Amino acid sequence: MANDFSKYVFTEDVMMERLEMDVYNEFRAIRDENRPLSAEIADLVAEAMKNWAMKNGATHYTHWFIPMTGLAAGKHEAFLSGVEEGRPIYSFSGEMLIKGEGDASSFPSGGLRATFEARGYTAWDPTSPAFVLGTTLYIPTAFYSYHGEALDQKTPLLRSMQYVGSEAVRLLNLIGETDVKHVKPAVGAEQEYFLIDRDYYSERLDIMVTGRTLFGARPPKGQELDDHYYSRIRTRVMAFMEDLDATLWSLGVPGKTRHNETAPAQYELAVIYSTANIALDHNQLVMQVMRSVARRHNLGCLLHEKPFEGINGSGKHNNWSLLTDKNENLFSPGDNPSQNIRFLLFLSAMIRAVDLFGDLVRLSACSAGNDLRLGGYEAPPAVISLFLGDYLSNILKDISEGAPVSGIDRSLMFTGVDNLPSLELDDSDRNRTSPFAFTGNKFELRVVGSSQSIGFPNTVINTIVADSLKYISGFIERAPDKNLAANEIIGEIYKKHSRIIFNGNNYSEVWKKEARERGLPCFSTPPEAIPVLLSEKNLCLFEDAGVLSKTELGARHQILFTNYINLVLIEAGTMTDMVRRDILPACISYAGQLARDMKAMSEAGHPSVEPVIKLLSRLTSIINGIDVSLESLNHSVIDASGSESFIANAGICQKEIIPDMLTLRRCCDEAEQILPSSSWPFPTYMDMLYKQ
Repeated sequence: MANDFSKYVFTEDVMMERLEMDVYNEFRAIRDENRPLSAEIADLVAEAMKNWAMKNGATHYTHWFIPMTGLAAGKHEAFLSGVEEGRPIYSFSGEMLIKGEGDASSFPSGGLRATFEARGYTAWDPTSPAFVLGTTLYIPTAFYSYHGEALDQKTPLLRSMQYVGSEAVRLLNLIGETDVKHVKPAVGAEQEYFLIDRDYYSERLDIMVTGRTLFGARPPKGQELDDHYYSRIRTRVMAFMEDLDATLWSLGVPGKTRHNETAPAQYELAVIYSTANIALDHNQLVMQVMRSVARRHNLGCLLHEKPFEGINGSGKHNNWSLLTDKNENLFSPGDNPSQNIRFLLFLSAMIRAVDLFGDLVRLSACSAGNDLRLGGYEAPPAVISLFLGDYLSNILKDISEGAPVSGIDRSLMFTGVDNLPSLELDDSDRNRTSPFAFTGNKFELRVVGSSQSIGFPNTVINTIVADSLKYISGFIERAPDKNLAANEIIGEIYKKHSRIIFNGNNYSEVWKKEARERGLPCFSTPPEAIPVLLSEKNLCLFEDAGVLSKTELGARHQILFTNYINLVLIEAGTMTDMVRRDILPACISYAGQLARDMKAMSEAGHPSVEPVIKLLSRLTSIINGIDVSLESLNHSVIDASGSESFIANAGICQKEIIPDMLTLRRCCDEAEQILPSSSWPFPTYMDMLYKQ
């Protein structure tokens, strides 16, 4: 497997092998220095790419992009361009490589594209390598409208990468590091997921349609014993993981860590850092390949944030940092953090950024699925705060007060066993309850949902950090003594923005109260969070940065609301269908069986009819409750379709449909606990979580 790493990737080595060296050097300079690509170079690269891809079994190519659905997309075109005397003619030009055309009106556009205005374009991202999957050459691209508006996840990310890179270089040059020419954000995503038997997956309409179970009584054993986390990986699951790693490695995706997660049937895959746009492509590939590899093993891969009620859901920890062209991590504290001005300046930029734009950070992880888990003692709460640990917090506090910087002495941990090594402690413990935590040399955004694209969360981080770097550079540039100004701005930022720092238990009720007192925003549902996208502060941020225009933000505002409404209505419709077609008939059938049994027992003079009467009475009450709840849900769905305002409809979804769905679920889950297993129409939680 190790020898096959990047086997199906158009890597630097492949380009060097297939292109003339002067062509390769010219292309690399164009790509790395953001210069326009000439038609001549594009044609040569395209021809080399086509020949390499066909040698690896490709017959088609696709411009692979990530529209606002969050799922990768692309139409597949054959290299075949004609037939001459029975012989195929294959072609792939530079123009075909650089630019493609898709139907933009068929993807979410938030009103940017009307149905009759179909034209949209894909533009090659030459910094993210092409790869062959199956019989198709995949070319990573951006997707935008006829008028140039971004219709995807990648375009704003690329814009934000330019912004944060230029502002980081500006600050580094100001503090004397004039040899740094480029800075890029680096991202590593940890992907959590569930695996269940494919046969069970196919028997659950709710899982197939919505990605999660809308019904299901809790099993007698969940995760109470903490016996699944890091435990032995089952043979069948290990076979899946090995196949997954082999496939991802061949595609150049550096899968690093695999293990059992906390909940039964839950697992995690972590990928090594890449430049942010490549990390975005890698994570999309991870999600896509996971599903296809699972099918090969007759498993169903669930990426929904909360596929099973009552046990932990799944997130996607987004690890973010900044790297220079010298491969130096700007968030590395070094051996003496208190004297590392560069580190403290960039750390201060993050503090200011998250305090001023915590609402955007929260919004970036907003979805109907993800909000089922946030704050549920399995994921960070919806209140955004920053964890630094006492060591760094004390350094910043001392600087802000003009006191001698003390920090906390690093120490060794002695285990009490003589032949075990003493371990140097990290600067701080890990805080798994923090939504945004400093973890040694990077920041980990822990609120992103498992099914979400990491494009927008990283666009937000890049943009808000760049804004703060710009603020810091402006302060230093105006000062007569730049060294003194650097220390001064670190202290000033801590004084103004330290309210965002919280090193304690984010789950505690005390913190919820304290967060409100600090004035930190709390948006517990999408209808509350989405409007912040169009606040004056956030509109100015994105427009001034050149990352998203007011028009593009307005489109995303509408798309987020529409997606939320549609997801809730799809779940309500699926639930209604399952109840009417399966659950109610099963309950009524069993009630009839109980009535017949009771009659037969009574006629036979059986003395113990009372337990049957109680059971039948309870089941009849449940059937009535299901009927009433179903009727209420149907009325709520009608209400959500009656207004032309998507904001009003979203409010109905939040305040009426979701509560009605919960009530209906409780009735049905109670019925599941009464009916014999042979009478219940679906695989149960016990089946799905433990029978793999």
